[in-house]
Amino acid sequence: MSESLIRARFDRRQFLVGGAAVLFLASCSQRSSPTSYQLAGAAPASTVRAVSELFALAAPFYVAHRGSGDNWPEHTALAYSNAAAAGAQAIEISVNATADGVLVCHHDKNIRRMTGVDRDIAEMSWSELQAQRNDARRWLGPLASLEPIPRLSDVLDDLAAEHVIFIEDKTGRNTTALLALMDSYPDATEHFVWKQWAGAKQHQLARKRGYKTWGYVTSDLALTTEMLDGFDYLGIHHSATDAAISRLVARGKPVIAWEVHRRSMRDRLLKLGVVGMMCSNIPYVMGSTLPAVTDSFASGVRAPGDLPWTTDLGWKNQPQLIPDSGSVVLAYPTIESYHMGSFAPVDTRDCRISFRLRWPDSTPASSKHAGLSFGLASDDPYRVGISSRVSGYHAILRANGRLDLYERRSGIARGTLLGTVPTPAPAVGEWVDLVVSISGARITVSRGGNPAWVVAVDDSRHRGGYFSLCKNYADPIPVEFSAVRVE
Repeated sequence: MSESLIRARFDRRQFLVGGAAVLFLASCSQRSSPTSYQLAGAAPASTVRAVSELFALAAPFYVAHRGSGDNWPEHTALAYSNAAAAGAQAIEISVNATADGVLVCHHDKNIRRMTGVDRDIAEMSWSELQAQRNDARRWLGPLASLEPIPRLSDVLDDLAAEHVIFIEDKTGRNTTALLALMDSYPDATEHFVWKQWAGAKQHQLARKRGYKTWGYVTSDLALTTEMLDGFDYLGIHHSATDAAISRLVARGKPVIAWEVHRRSMRDRLLKLGVVGMMCSNIPYVMGSTLPAVTDSFASGVRAPGDLPWTTDLGWKNQPQLIPDSGSVVLAYPTIESYHMGSFAPVDTRDCRISFRLRWPDSTPASSKHAGLSFGLASDDPYRVGISSRVSGYHAILRANGRLDLYERRSGIARGTLLGTVPTPAPAVGEWVDLVVSISGARITVSRGGNPAWVVAVDDSRHRGGYFSLCKNYADPIPVEFSAVRVE
């Protein structure tokens, strides 16, 4: 991709300091170019104050995984406060310790992934660590803020009195110091849950001090009944099979699943009997934001609900947001899609989805294509040419200019062609304006407002409120989208 295309400012955004709701609203207002997501009414801050209240809630309840890392730099004071203001009923915190014994909030024992500096926290002083910044721009967007690694005591001073917090000693070497800090807060056992891998034994010390404990397992469930019986609550990763999750639920203890990024993940887990969602995408999954009508690519920060087709491969397949051109570029060397959850749900009984696409550097082979999937009943990933759990349509523009509309059923890789029309092959760098219109049973796909470049069919099989941008070839030839709008 050309240097001019990927250039973007990496200025640190400044956030107002104050109450949690103020922090959250500040983060919204300062990313508004051209749009910003909005809370659905007043900030829906949780009223849950105690562990007993959390587990008394009707399922599902929500725990902000790493402070909701799909929305803010993970394990930062900003993330924790914003997640609470967005409605999370509990916060999850990972803990490491510096060489001089300061407990800090960080998932990894080494700070390289988040800071670019290859050093273990246990070998750094608190003073040295304070100079580093969490950098989640590869995941959140080029204008996401750089945030300090917080001291655990500072975070607990701000949040412990009013929130439920799941706390994990990530290395297992700081149990005594961590429990001592937890004990120093009033009514600590009502605010803190001890979190750990179920195969370790530190939870026994926490339990003796009166704390409830949550033990999480890997999908293979290779743990004994004796190990699992030592915990009050159990946890499992979302990638586990239905059978594995059901077996854990059948043990009769409340189960919390992590990490939940999509509403469809939540819905599947809920059907299997999971009661708690340890969620990385709190505003979107909880529905505490209003659906957008235009994209927010120019903000340089990903909107809640906008996600690549998978979140299980780390940050590398997050499409590149380009603030200067108000666009997003899909260039990963696989068939991919970018779910536009920030718009969902769309009322597809009568709507118009418009967008622009171009191939900025070179075009793929003439039969290759990109476009839009729509009418999806859920936010399950939909990739053209690869089977999905969700049915829908996809409108595609081929590099040779042909405009096609397909219908596809769940579990089937190939779609059924509903209509096609030849149009001129787009030139390299040429923006192509495309519109998908739905009115009753009629679906119309058009290019550039030209009445000769229209596909129109009557088909009412799919009217779900979710859609995705799609790159439908494995070549690493970038395709760029902009000006996404729903009317």
